[in-house]
Amino acid sequence: MLTLALLWICMLIVNCSTHPAVITPQDPTLMIGSSLTASCLVESDLNLKAEDLFWTLNGRRLSAELYKILNSTALSVALNNLNGSKQQSGDNLVCHSKDGRILAGSCLYVGLPPEKPTNITCWSKNMKDLTCKWAPGSEGETYLHTNYTLKYKLRWYGRDNTCQEYHTMGQYSCHIPKDLALFTPYEIWVEASNRLGSTTSDIITLDILDVVTTDAPSDVHVSRVGDLEDQLSVRWSSPPALKDFLFQAKYQIRYRVEDSMEWKVVDDVGNQTSCRLAGLKPGTVYFVQVRCNPFGIYGSKKAGIWSDWSNPTAASTPRSERLTGVCDPKSGEQNSTLRRELKQFFGWVKKHAYGCSNLSIKLYDQWRVWLQKSHKTRNQVLPGDKL
Repeated sequence: MLTLALLWICMLIVNCSTHPAVITPQDPTLMIGSSLTASCLVESDLNLKAEDLFWTLNGRRLSAELYKILNSTALSVALNNLNGSKQQSGDNLVCHSKDGRILAGSCLYVGLPPEKPTNITCWSKNMKDLTCKWAPGSEGETYLHTNYTLKYKLRWYGRDNTCQEYHTMGQYSCHIPKDLALFTPYEIWVEASNRLGSTTSDIITLDILDVVTTDAPSDVHVSRVGDLEDQLSVRWSSPPALKDFLFQAKYQIRYRVEDSMEWKVVDDVGNQTSCRLAGLKPGTVYFVQVRCNPFGIYGSKKAGIWSDWSNPTAASTPRSERLTGVCDPKSGEQNSTLRRELKQFFGWVKKHAYGCSNLSIKLYDQWRVWLQKSHKTRNQVLPGDKL
């Protein structure tokens, strides 16, 4: 509310055509650390004396120690080592009569010239548009209203074009929605300007085909793999927006358990649209997401840009049906050797089947199903053997 009130005062002062007093200088622009001496000259017919006046800055009364009476109707104030403006619309220096009435005011613009914008990065959603972001120099804050203008043109010909849709992906961003050429590089740069100066970023050059990203994969389905307790199957659809273009795609999967925020990422999915997650916990709910990186569009050699992650899809692994605390009456050296060999086999297959590798998956499935059935049979027989 204070900021709005100060802004209103400043606008009122600027827009009024006549005032009972005049402040000089009017609406100055200063660098941070500068000093300023301002004077308030009152109309002689108001019967006000200089000693009847006082100053405020952004609504705060300034110390009389900063004042100097210039003559019977003029009072000055000295401000040293000024800080950046509290609001980009300017700080409000106001001259008052002793009863608090506003006589005149001035907007002080104290700040820094803009620094050269850096780190321009751009991407195209399905080759239909272009969005660019940048950083406003190393410091960023200028304390003054600073205009940023993104410009672009075809590298070898054509005129400069100005981006129109700003702040689409944050404060320092702009979106070009259409009328972009393929197979021809663009030059792109950002201009920054405020009351204290202007500057221009370095020019970057890019081809739309080299910065393509796409929508997050759709139709993500996660399901159980039969009765296997430690596996889930993930399936999804390739990006429909790029179905008519020649390109390759690679995918990533990440998953986490329901009560954790720590994601595990599977990098070796390749360009397939299905994957088997192995080594999971039985009876556990998992959240799964998939993202896509389209690359090699029309022969582009660039790495491509990852899409956003898909919405989380949840599924649970089957609960383990093994009974605990049941003794095996047939345990012996031969049976121990068999169990040890099976344990080693299990560890080997599990290691090679992690993520989305297809190595020995069928053999692994068959062995796990046989093992679970043997446990169920043994657990059903063993209680009867005790009778």
